[in-house]
Amino acid sequence: MAASVTAARAGRLALRARAAARRPAGPPPQPWREGKSARIKTRSVLSHHGGQQSKGKKAPQDASGTAPTEGKAKPKNRNTYRLEPRTKVQDGLLRDKAQAILTNKLQEATYDGASSPFLCASISEEILNAVKELDYDRYKYVVSVLIVEKANQAMIVASRCLWDAQRDTWVSAKCETDTFIALALVMACYYD
Repeated sequence: MAASVTAARAGRLALRARAAARRPAGPPPQPWREGKSARIKTRSVLSHHGGQQSKGKKAPQDASGTAPTEGKAKPKNRNTYRLEPRTKVQDGLLRDKAQAILTNKLQEATYDGASSPFLCASISEEILNAVKELDYDRYKYVVSVLIVEKANQAMIVASRCLWDAQRDTWVSAKCETDTFIALALVMACYYD
C-alpha cells in the first residue's frame, strides 16, 4: 500500500515539474499591478456571412472606419453620464393633456361594463401618445385609466411606486358624469 502511495505521489511531482519547466522564468504576469503594457492583447473579429460565423476575417468597413450595422438597432441614447434631466416634466402640462382627453372622450358616454375595458385601453393609449409628443428627454411614462360605475358606493384608489422624488412625478385627472367616474393616472419616470 505504501509503495502505491509513493508511486502516485512521485507521478504527481513529475507532472508538476514538467509544467514548471514549460512556464517562463520569473513571477507570473499580474496585469492589474503592472499597468496596460502587461495586459494580454487578443482580438478575434467575427463577421456574419450567410448565417455562418467566420473567425479571423475583418468585418467590412464604411468610409468612417466603422463596421456597418446591418439589421441591428443602434442605441437610442449613448452614455452622457448626466444624472439630471435637461428639462424636468411640467406637471401642469401633463394634467391638462390628460384632462382634455378624458373630457373629450367621455363627455357624452354612459357606463357599459362590457365596453369599459376597451375604452380604458384606448384612452390610456391616447393619453400616452399625447404625453410622448411633449418630448421630454429620457422619461418613461406609465398611464393607468380606471372607469367605475356610480352606484352610491365609496371608492378608494391607491398606488405605490419606488422612485426618485426629485426627478420622477405623477399627475391625475378625473372626469365625472351621471353614470360613472373616470380617473387617469400618469407617471413620468426619469431613466439614465
